[in-house]
Amino acid sequence: MRKMSENTKITKEMVLEKLKEVIDPEIGIDVVNLGLIYELKINPDNTVYVKMTMTTPGCPLTMWLLQAVEQKILEIPGVKDAEIELTFDPPWTPDRISEEVKKKLGML
Repeated sequence: MRKMSENTKITKEMVLEKLKEVIDPEIGIDVVNLGLIYELKINPDNTVYVKMTMTTPGCPLTMWLLQAVEQKILEIPGVKDAEIELTFDPPWTPDRISEEVKKKLGML
């Protein structure tokens, strides 16, 4: 028997909006606009997979950011689990920052 209480369809947009609440404390920009999210998949069983990176391989906040991303995803109604994979391939560059944030930072 299927539970009908969590019948909300989880979308990539929902997940990305939630992840905008995760702010890199050193830079003050969220992980989405910073370009740290490389891949996002919502599986049929309502588990969410995220492949992300850090601005540098030696980032002291790596574990904190990974946990914050996982926590935010798990706050979305209907999400059963979250898998966060860390990658440095390709390495992050400032080119990955969103146009909106580049304008705010005077990078355009």
